[in-house]
Amino acid sequence: MQIVIALFDRFTALDAVGPHQVLHHLPGADVIFASERERAVTDESGTLTLRADAAFADVPRPDILVVPGGPGQADQMTPGPLQDWLIAADKTSTWTTSVCTGALVLAGAGLLAGRAATTYWLALPELARLGAVPKRERFVFDGKYLTGAGVSAGIDMALALAGRVAGDDEAERIQLAIEYDPRPPYQSGSPATARAELVEKFTAASRFARTAG
Repeated sequence: MQIVIALFDRFTALDAVGPHQVLHHLPGADVIFASERERAVTDESGTLTLRADAAFADVPRPDILVVPGGPGQADQMTPGPLQDWLIAADKTSTWTTSVCTGALVLAGAGLLAGRAATTYWLALPELARLGAVPKRERFVFDGKYLTGAGVSAGIDMALALAGRVAGDDEAERIQLAIEYDPRPPYQSGSPATARAELVEKFTAASRFARTAG
C-alpha cells in the first residue's frame, strides 16, 4: 500500500509528520515523501527540513495521498507540479486526504467541489469560496475524501483513516503505540473554547483575515 505525503516549501511540519507517525504503522504501508523533484523541503519555521525521496512523476498512482497545509499552500493554488499530480493521482487513489489548509489545495484543484470538508478554522470561508461545503469538525469523510482540521487534527484524521483501511482494532493498536492521549493544559485549542479576546486578536493577525467572517 503506497502512501504519498506531498511536500512543498513552507509546509507546516506537524501536518505532514503527524499523519506519517500514524500511517507508517499500517500493515504493508510504504510511506513516501514526494515533491516536484527529489530534494530537501523546509517547513514554515525554516528550522525543520524533510527529504522528498521521490518526484511526483515517480509516484503516479498512490493508494493514499496526503496534502499538508502551511503558509506555502498559497503558492500551490494555481496549475503546477502539485496540482497536476493531484488531479492525475486522484483518478486512481483509494483515499485522497489533507490536513489543515491542504484542503484548500485539494479544493483549488477542483477535487472538493460540492463535497463536505474541513480545514483550519480561519480558512473555512476560503474553503467555501473554492466550492466545498465547509464543516467545523475535527475531520470529515465524504466518499474517498478525508480532510482534517488544523495542524494537530492530522493525527485524528490519520487514525480515523487507519480504522477505515485496517479496522478499528488496528487503529486502536496504533493509537496505543504512539500513546495518543491528549490532555492539553489549556482549553484554547478551538475558537469555541478559547477566550474571545484571544480569538479576535488571532483572527486580526491571520493571513485569512480578509475571508474570515
